[in-house]
Amino acid sequence: MKKTIISFIVSALLGFGLGYLVFDVIMGHSGTQNQVAATSEQKTTTKDSKDKSSDSKAATTAATTAADQDNILSKRGCLSCHSVSALSLNGGQVGPDLSHAYVEVESKHNMPIEEFLKKPNSAVMTGVLGSNPLTDDQRKQVLDILKKASEK
Repeated sequence: MKKTIISFIVSALLGFGLGYLVFDVIMGHSGTQNQVAATSEQKTTTKDSKDKSSDSKAATTAATTAADQDNILSKRGCLSCHSVSALSLNGGQVGPDLSHAYVEVESKHNMPIEEFLKKPNSAVMTGVLGSNPLTDDQRKQVLDILKKASEK
């Protein structure tokens, strides 16, 4: 009887821990990216103008970071798990780099990328997109970004 109770407690702790990891740390990480961009912009605007070339470089970096936040991959939280190194979109490292996804998804998942984004056949992506699917416009934006990445 004691082994059963201990097994239940250990299983429950593992379940809650994995749930926290997936839903708060991984999925919730996209919300903190916006805070990082805002912090970068604040630091840039509060710098004094002693070194103008340094200020210019920091402003460009902040603008690039802010622009990166405006793409569909950031808005939908894709960059919580994935990166797109071909476009210098740094993100999570849990999922694969999406630089070649436009070309590789069909051979890897036996379906064109357009269909994969509508109804993915991988367990992880089914869980991610199943409860919050992409709209037609969002799918088009993702495809445009991934096509651009594969051409670099």
